[in-house]
Amino acid sequence: EDVDIPSRRVLITGATGLLGRAVFKEFNENNWNTVGCGYRRAQPRFEHVNLLDSIAVHDIIHDFQPHVIVHCAAERRPDVVEGQPDAASQLNVAASANLAKEAAGVGAFLIYISTDYVFDGTSPPYKETDVPNPLNLYGKTKLEGEKAVLENNEETAVLRIPVLYGEVERLEESAVTVMFDKVQFSNKSANMDHWQQRFPTNVKDVAAVCRQLAEKRMLDPSIKGTFHWSGNEQMTKYEMACAIADAFNLPSSHLRPITDSPVVGALRPKNAQLDCSKLEMLGIGQRTPFRAGIRESLWPFLVDKRWRQTVFH
Repeated sequence: EDVDIPSRRVLITGATGLLGRAVFKEFNENNWNTVGCGYRRAQPRFEHVNLLDSIAVHDIIHDFQPHVIVHCAAERRPDVVEGQPDAASQLNVAASANLAKEAAGVGAFLIYISTDYVFDGTSPPYKETDVPNPLNLYGKTKLEGEKAVLENNEETAVLRIPVLYGEVERLEESAVTVMFDKVQFSNKSANMDHWQQRFPTNVKDVAAVCRQLAEKRMLDPSIKGTFHWSGNEQMTKYEMACAIADAFNLPSSHLRPITDSPVVGALRPKNAQLDCSKLEMLGIGQRTPFRAGIRESLWPFLVDKRWRQTVFH
């Protein structure tokens, strides 16, 4: 029997990463012919493509002829970007510019994933029309990437999103889930940032936004330009850690709120809240409540599962 392959084709870059895996799954489960590419962790599930190799990028796009490309691949760790500025610029800017050119060549709609860190965090909430002013090199490279994709392909959507969490392969994959060990091991006190205001956002929700944006675009070519999406629960890392403890019935008295601005690492904006009304007015969006989303994400990493009987039965 012939297998019915959906006619709508989407290519996901960074499909091995936290966001990319969720985006791949979302399109794949909603009747899109979905191809993901990755680099270090690609095989066997995904195509192995070095995004810095312009010939390899050209070949996969011309062979597959995607209608939509969701560009999730990036160096997104601000402290790593500060230490490796050239490599970060290659991936976040040069590779993105090239991808936009290649997308234009086959008429593909490109969704470039950007960040709330393009803003300095002094006057939230930020609309798409507000003037960016990144404080750190990561924010600067992502802003340069935005400009590069829009210059090379005006049929692009830039989607700015904040700190992400979701189904992680390792706790270090997300700045939210990485706190779980500090929460679980309550025998030693842990200092937690209680200065920077964050809006933790589930990758499943961002994936749904990407798919809805792509499907709206297939019907309406005016869907392009810059968009914001974010969870709507405002929390510092300390408050997230307390919410994680609460979600798993764990103590939180060992967690110490630190209200000074951090002195080490890349500068962070105090509050880069994104205004999401533009997407909401298009009827696009999905939000998972933080406690539900974090419980689902962290459940496999819970060290002591004995309490499960009392909570769930």
